Amino acid sequence: MDKKLILRVQKSELTDHIVYKKLAEIIKNNKHRDMLEDIANEEIEHYQVFKSFTGKEVAPDEGKIFLFVLISRVLGLNFGLKLMESGEEVAQNTYERLKNISPQIEAIIRDEEKHEKELISLIDEERLKYVSSVVLGLNDALVELTGALAGFTLALQNSRLIGVVGLITGLAGSMSMASSEYLSTKHEETDKDPFKASVYTGLAYVATVLFLIFPYFLCKGIFTSLAFTLINALLVMFVFTFYVSMAKGLSFKKRFFEMVGLSLSITAISFFIGLAVRKVFSIDI
Repeated sequence: MDKKLILRVQKSELTDHIVYKKLAEIIKNNKHRDMLEDIANEEIEHYQVFKSFTGKEVAPDEGKIFLFVLISRVLGLNFGLKLMESGEEVAQNTYERLKNISPQIEAIIRDEEKHEKELISLIDEERLKYVSSVVLGLNDALVELTGALAGFTLALQNSRLIGVVGLITGLAGSMSMASSEYLSTKHEETDKDPFKASVYTGLAYVATVLFLIFPYFLCKGIFTSLAFTLINALLVMFVFTFYVSMAKGLSFKKRFFEMVGLSLSITAISFFIGLAVRKVFSIDI
C-alpha cells in the first residue's frame, strides 16, 4: 500500500470539501448551492475513507483553497468549477492506481464521475451568456488597433502622437462596436439584454485599447512601443482564450493560434501600408 499516495489523496479530498463548501456559500441559485453542498459532503466522506486506511489526520491545502475561491469570485464560479473539474479528472486517474486497496475505492471513483457531470450542469452564468459580446469587443480591438498602431508607427513616427491618435481611434471604435452590438442583439432571438451586450462589448474594447496603447506613452522609441504593444496583444489573446476555452470546454490551441494569426497578419499588412502612406504623401513629423 502506497501510504504517501493515500495521504496525498486524503489531503486533496479534505481540501476539495472545504473549497466546495465555500463556493456553496457564494452561489445564489438554491439548487446549485444544494448540489455543491452535496458534493462537499461526499468529499468529506471520501476523506474519512482514506483516513481509515492511514490512521492519520491531515491538514488541508490552504493555498489551493484560497486560490480556487479567489478565482471563482473574480473570474466567475463557472471558471473556478472548470478548474476544479480538471482536478477531479486527475484524481480519478490516481484512484485507479488505488483500486486494489479496497472495494470502497470503486464507489469513490463513481462519485467522482458523478461530480464531473454535476459540475458541468452548473454552467449558467451571466458573464458566460455575454461572453460572445466580450469576444467581439476584444477581437475587434485587437485586430483593428494593433493594425492601426502598426500603420501609425510607420506613418507618424512620433510615439506620443501615435498614442493620442490610437486612443482617439480606439474610443471611437468602441462606441461604434457597442452601438452595433446593441442593434444586432436587439434583432436577434436571444435572452441577452441588448444594453448589457453593448456595455460588455464597449468595455472589453476600451480595456483592450488602453492596454495596447500605453507603451506609446511610456516609451520614446516607436519600434520599442510597437514591440510592447504586440506583446500586450499576445498576452490579452492568451489570457482571454484560456479563460473562454476553460469555461466553455473549447480547444485552447486552435482558438489561440487562430486569433494570433489573424491579428498579426493584419498588423503586418498595416505596417507596410503605413510605410507606403508616409512615402506617397511625404509625411515628415
